[in-house]
Amino acid sequence: MNGAQDMGGQMGFGPVAPEADEPLFHAAWERRVLALTLAMGATGQWNIDASRHARESIPPADYLSKSYYEIWLAGMEKLLAERDLVSPEELDAGKALTPPRELSRILKAEDVAATLAKGGPADRPVDREALFGPGDAVRTRIMHPVGHTRLPRYARGAPGVIERVHGAHVFPDTNAHGLGENPQWLYSVAFKGTDIWGPDSDPGLSLRLDLWEPYLERT
Repeated sequence: MNGAQDMGGQMGFGPVAPEADEPLFHAAWERRVLALTLAMGATGQWNIDASRHARESIPPADYLSKSYYEIWLAGMEKLLAERDLVSPEELDAGKALTPPRELSRILKAEDVAATLAKGGPADRPVDREALFGPGDAVRTRIMHPVGHTRLPRYARGAPGVIERVHGAHVFPDTNAHGLGENPQWLYSVAFKGTDIWGPDSDPGLSLRLDLWEPYLERT
């Protein structure tokens, strides 16, 4: 979907101003939100793509009014409510009002370090060859899906060149909606800045995006 997070090339938001010596967290509650997000993800109630889609599907006016970790919290609250793990009354109260629903998987404190070190690899075997190889000319598809996608709006319909084949990976567009991992080949695609943002943009600018095969067509 074309959510508020897809801001590449949009004007009026001012420059990106990196913060010198930026801390990992600006407040203690941000650390807690990250911990809660990781802990709930470990329960298996949803996957990383569903989590990302929950954040990216927040209504634009609401999304743009929130800070980074406020968006993470809103996304988690949405997933918790969708799965009847928390009620609106409990969110308003800030505490449980009924006994918690039993979960089949719980991330215990003593297992956190090993679980985070293990990560969540998304590469998967597939029984078909990649359609493209390094040096192939491609064009991104013009698409406006109502569901999740990792193809940025600003990069749709643009010509590019395959630079690298990463192997096959879980396809976020289906995985985010519980429609299966549906592994697809993943490529690093190079674009000229002028092909993305027009002839008035910096001619020396280029960018690279990691894009799944269904987003691409040969030219």
